[in-house]
Amino acid sequence: MDQKVGLLVLLAVGLLCLSVAPFSRAEDLMEDVLGDDVDVEDDLDLDLGLAGAEEEEQEEDLQDEAPAAPKTPPTPKVTYKAPEPMGEHFIAESFDRGTLDGWVLSIAKKEDADEDIAKYDGKWAVEEMKESKLPGDKGLVLKSRAKHHAISAQLLRPFTFDTKPLIVQYEVNFQAGIDCGGAYVKLLSQTPDLNLDLFVDKTPYTIMFGPDKCGEEYKLHFIFRHKNPKTGEYEEKHAKKPDSDLRTYYTDKKTHLYTLVLNPDNTFEVLVDQTVVNSGSLLTDMTPAVNPPAEIEDPDDQKPEDWDERPKIQDPSATKPEDWDEDAPAQVPDEVAVKPEGWLDEEPEYIGDPEAVKPEDWDEDMDGEWEAPQVPNPACETAPGCGAWKRPMIDNPNHKGKWKPPMIDNPNYQGVWKPRKIQNPAFFEDLQPFRMTAFSAVGLELWSMTSDIFFDNFFITDDRTTADRWAADGWGLKKAAEGAADPGLATQMLSAAEERPWLWVVYVLTVALPLVLIIVFCCTGKKKSAETPAAEYKKTDEAQPDVKEEEEDDEEEEDKAEEKSSPAAEENGEEIPAEDADEDAGKEASADEKLEDDILRRSPRNRKARKD
Repeated sequence: MDQKVGLLVLLAVGLLCLSVAPFSRAEDLMEDVLGDDVDVEDDLDLDLGLAGAEEEEQEEDLQDEAPAAPKTPPTPKVTYKAPEPMGEHFIAESFDRGTLDGWVLSIAKKEDADEDIAKYDGKWAVEEMKESKLPGDKGLVLKSRAKHHAISAQLLRPFTFDTKPLIVQYEVNFQAGIDCGGAYVKLLSQTPDLNLDLFVDKTPYTIMFGPDKCGEEYKLHFIFRHKNPKTGEYEEKHAKKPDSDLRTYYTDKKTHLYTLVLNPDNTFEVLVDQTVVNSGSLLTDMTPAVNPPAEIEDPDDQKPEDWDERPKIQDPSATKPEDWDEDAPAQVPDEVAVKPEGWLDEEPEYIGDPEAVKPEDWDEDMDGEWEAPQVPNPACETAPGCGAWKRPMIDNPNHKGKWKPPMIDNPNYQGVWKPRKIQNPAFFEDLQPFRMTAFSAVGLELWSMTSDIFFDNFFITDDRTTADRWAADGWGLKKAAEGAADPGLATQMLSAAEERPWLWVVYVLTVALPLVLIIVFCCTGKKKSAETPAAEYKKTDEAQPDVKEEEEDDEEEEDKAEEKSSPAAEENGEEIPAEDADEDAGKEASADEKLEDDILRRSPRNRKARKD
């Protein structure tokens, strides 16, 4: 029983740990990110240092007079330090200057849109997040809702696709969630007529990358515009949809790092928070494919009129059997059925409700003659049935239905017709789609029904190590601060239950079910039965004498002896005196005691160990 209780307690603790595990991840991540790279507010100014020294001297004097009270270690506070780019890069923007210097607001109008919403008049601002965990950390914030927004900035120099990879990364925080809108960036193609003041949706771009959501569709775009080497036209190529569930990144109101990596070998990776969520090849994992098929169906080819695509046909030589009756009904009355006894033929199954009353406003001229509503006949409740009895219907064994000739293989079958294949006149083969059009600017051209979308730490480089260092100094610090400011376990569990009410069921089952099982096992166990004499002394696995069988044999011998002695006394007509009877009883008692002594003597419990 104690083992069962222990197992149940361990089970309860295990379930509780499983339910708590998701909430402890933030604390673990905070500890991993903090490491040695996070500045903690333990450095004081000189004046504060002097004041602190005086306070320490006063505290030493007080310690001589009274014992020192135990001190609790202060909670570490993450101090913000603007990331500094190290290594080769094309743009590194943290917005910590507090201005939009270097960024250009579009003054254009969107074509094919109503006049009142055609202007790119959405507001932008550089400010801290509403619930910032890092004072001093600023970013670019989309402030308007239901408006078009467009802002862009020139790179330090154009990026040319040659032998080095492309790494694009930036941070996004949907502070108010997101209903319908995007947070993607566009890498604007380097063209002679590129004018950032007139940046619109149709401005040529090389790559579009980032999150987008509308309704219940959560997207993470990676689109590049590929130039057809034959026609010179550009066509958008979309990456396959990620297999990961992206919902959390749009709803948790935390800052997430979005990274795109393009390699010269035509492979790509899409990462969120430095975790790969999508990857593949530009040659095989884009829609539509970069290279068209070498052959296509001839659009001028037509199917011949005598082409037979029927694999089966009716047997033309088959004839209907003479005994085939197409008019036989599918069901017939059961001639074997017998009307049940007690069937009420004269009673209807339904009758007019005797308690119904004609409404006062009933107009027979307009409404017709009033009739009480029908109710089940109470007389039929105890009877097997009411009304005219009819035989039940059964399947007709002679029913065959309409005759059809059997199907046979079509001797003229030619297969499914397809147009013939011809060489694709538009065929080309581009084995290096990585070599895209160079780009010289980065821009945000967005429509959103939600405001306060926070952007930060835009970074473009051709070195993976440099990008990782920038991410650690920017997003890593922000992630550590958010983890340090996370609420306690109980608060997280309650908040999660408010968003997902079904979690209350998990909590109840995790806590209450083990307690109920423990109470049931502890309070309703079976009572131990009285131990038998054999169980009292049998403490080894060695063979033991069968005490019960010996007792039964002794009792049978005593009964036989008594039966022999009592008839002899009756034949002699002698009466046994009372004293002799008492004496005989005493002998029997002493015999019983002797028998018990013999049994105990034979018990292995009372045996003495043999000496060698």
